[in-house]
Amino acid sequence: MCRHLGHVGPRPVTLASRVTEPSHSLLVQSYAPADMRGGGTVNADGFGVGWYSDRPDTAHSYRQPVPMWTDASFLDLAGAVSSTAFVAAVRSATVGMPVSTGACAPFRDGTRIFSHNGVVRGWPGSLRDLAAELDTETLMTLEAPTDSAVLWALVKRRLDAGKDPADAVADVVTRTLAAAPGSRLNLMLLTPSVSGAPTLVATAVDHALSWRSDADGVTVASEPLDEQDWTAVDDLHLLVTRDATTVEVAAL
Repeated sequence: MCRHLGHVGPRPVTLASRVTEPSHSLLVQSYAPADMRGGGTVNADGFGVGWYSDRPDTAHSYRQPVPMWTDASFLDLAGAVSSTAFVAAVRSATVGMPVSTGACAPFRDGTRIFSHNGVVRGWPGSLRDLAAELDTETLMTLEAPTDSAVLWALVKRRLDAGKDPADAVADVVTRTLAAAPGSRLNLMLLTPSVSGAPTLVATAVDHALSWRSDADGVTVASEPLDEQDWTAVDDLHLLVTRDATTVEVAAL
């Protein structure tokens, strides 16, 4: 089971302030996670971060198929890069799936950034009908032959059709659960807004998710990053923040 986090705020904070510096940061969760109910003991099969720069139409990403704690260049970069919005993830690969850069979350398509923690049960057969929505070129150019890459393609298809980000994620989650009961579907999506703060969407499906809000904005994480006040998201619920301040949580 992987771990991820997302942050949106009114002013830039360093990547390190969420990813590497807290007492139970994502870096710590890569080698000492608190809740690996999905199996495994560490998240050492890669990591990544996707973030927005000071230009609203520009996003960047850094991904490596190695444990986060072994990448000294990233640990240095995280303290130097500041952003108002980013998503970061550490990976524990499902048995049989590749360990490669293309398989590491977060995935990025222009300024849209996506992460999936979990597993689709019965993969790949269980997603056959859903994947049939995708054209051949999309399937042939997936970054990796993984369940996460297909989920990302399905979310993108809905976004491209004009669906609201929260509706796009909810639709993919509910249809995947119907096709593959028992799947773990903690999804996270960051999308820009033409007016105001980016939109951050996250789901809790058969695993943990928590959030907290302060003067620096809203942070959502698989596991609380520190001992401050965090609010747990109930299972089978979706969280969305559209203004970097207000959090809405609703049942899927």
